[in-house]
Amino acid sequence: MLSNKTFSVIFFTRKSKNATQKLTLYVRITVNNQRAEISIKRSISPERWDPIRKRGKGTSQNIRILNNYLDYVYGQLLNCHKELLEEFKYISAHTIKARYLGEDEQHKTLKELITYHNTNMTSVLRKGTMKNYYTTEKYLIEFLNKKLRVEDIYLKQLNYRFIHDFEQYLRRYKPKKKRRPLTNNGIMKHLERFKKMINLSVKLEWLPHNPFQKFQLKFDKYEREYLSEIELKLIEETSFENKKLEKVKDIFLFACYTGLSYIDIKQLEVNQIVRGIDNNNWIYTKRAKTDEQVKIPLLPKAQEIINKYKNSPEVIITKYLLPVYSNQKMNNYIKEIVEICGIYKHVTFHVARHTFATTITLSNGVPIETVSKLLGHSKLSTTQIYARVLENKISEDMQNLILRFENKKHEENQIQFSESS
Repeated sequence: MLSNKTFSVIFFTRKSKNATQKLTLYVRITVNNQRAEISIKRSISPERWDPIRKRGKGTSQNIRILNNYLDYVYGQLLNCHKELLEEFKYISAHTIKARYLGEDEQHKTLKELITYHNTNMTSVLRKGTMKNYYTTEKYLIEFLNKKLRVEDIYLKQLNYRFIHDFEQYLRRYKPKKKRRPLTNNGIMKHLERFKKMINLSVKLEWLPHNPFQKFQLKFDKYEREYLSEIELKLIEETSFENKKLEKVKDIFLFACYTGLSYIDIKQLEVNQIVRGIDNNNWIYTKRAKTDEQVKIPLLPKAQEIINKYKNSPEVIITKYLLPVYSNQKMNNYIKEIVEICGIYKHVTFHVARHTFATTITLSNGVPIETVSKLLGHSKLSTTQIYARVLENKISEDMQNLILRFENKKHEENQIQFSESS
């Protein structure tokens, strides 16, 4: 592409402030009589500098190395000018200088991308989600410092190997505190968040290509834990003298019969119980995680739990529907409850949501589309992760199918018999 702007690059010297017997070398970029200067971090004796050729005098090894470096700088500046022309960018002495020094948008760094993403997403993503991004940021910075031994890296330097090495770093990571190492799916979630940041940089045109293009995230599939009808009944019928355990049991059962997550129940207010289209009580709320609106008709057992606590001091004083402890305390008490009940499963509060999807709704013939609405999912595929069809439901459906075939055959035989007679 042609440009009618004048452009020149020359080297010159200034007396060094620190060493009086040396000259400091600079390069001057001129575009349409506008100048920008860069120190090239080299010095030379006055007698060794040729002011006409703008190069070092002589054939010594040091002079040859210096002149080669000056030629390299000259070539890089010409290349910066060429890149700006090809990208239809505004060309000035300062834009060429910025491109050479890596200070323009073409030379954004990984840390700049992370800061941009996390700053702009605080108003879009939930606090819990942002917390996860901050953890991913911590791992990326540790990887740069400890593995690559650099403070930062240009985005254009990112490639498949960087992602692969970061993955391996996470796999070998040993937590300082007494915590379990990262699981495969935990590692994939960090890479997934990193990938979203990279996708943003591509959209912003900070990166010409996506280094994740050939990298595949591989999550392990596993069966999500849930309570069977017998296990759920066992918890329901167990009474606890410890009031805290009894309270946690009730709130856990409320989650089993509503499908709400911990945070959704914790934030549920009394005024969110309203009369629905069928003149029965419904929960009208928004999911804290996705901001999706959910409307849940209250099952009798969930209503019983609300009635049990509606006059409790915690509910009267606060605006919340149920007295809910912290997530950590809830899970600790739930672990104690299932041990007392003789249930040998890893049960957390979130298991209640899976139990609602599987044992309460799907296994009782509620269509998956309805379950998806009740869970507040925007996509049916998300519901299929939570909900699985039980073996007895498969057996029941197949028996119904066999019965339909038999009835159909019986009807056909009767028609044939009536026609023959």
